[in-house]
Amino acid sequence: MSNANTAFGLRAIGILGQAPNSMGMTKYNILSTNTDKIWQGTVVIGNNAGYIVRGSATGSAQNPVGVFSGCNYVSSTSKKPVWSNYWPGADADPNHPIIAHVYDNPMQSFLVSANALFASAAALQAAVFGNVNLVDNDSGTDSTGMSSGKLDVSSLATTANHLFRVVGVSGDMANEDTTAAGIGLIVRFNRHFNLPVGTTTGLHA
Repeated sequence: MSNANTAFGLRAIGILGQAPNSMGMTKYNILSTNTDKIWQGTVVIGNNAGYIVRGSATGSAQNPVGVFSGCNYVSSTSKKPVWSNYWPGADADPNHPIIAHVYDNPMQSFLVSANALFASAAALQAAVFGNVNLVDNDSGTDSTGMSSGKLDVSSLATTANHLFRVVGVSGDMANEDTTAAGIGLIVRFNRHFNLPVGTTTGLHA
């Protein structure tokens, strides 16, 4: 049967080595003139002005800050506070901060849906401990606020500068068909801004 998973970006599920509910977020700011939409489940980085911006699906020259969960801001139209699953790229009153909520623990683990099938159960198992990138980190669904990001099965390799390391398979019975896309894998960041890597390549100019 086909898998039930659809694209949802990266879904925080726990901290490596700790309980599944050991999760937390940090508040960062989004610049009101940033017109790039950021959906829930999207990889984000910091820029050199001190704001969160949408990151790359591959991250080959970035150290991500984490994964975006949502934001709150004051609407320039209604003048009322807004909580949103995604940053819509407009309608924020510049006189008030836009607060982004980001899963920024470098040991945070995430569930992500695979964009393609695996040849066999053995091939799926062999993906564990491999490195991988995403696809569609720069798109999402406005009606739900959810990212369209998925794990790029074709990028699975030992390449050290890939964005994520696969640390497990979800084991979800509704998403275990290796002959179809949508199997859930568990990943963590390979590189992260909050790790002592001695570089600021996560920053955009």
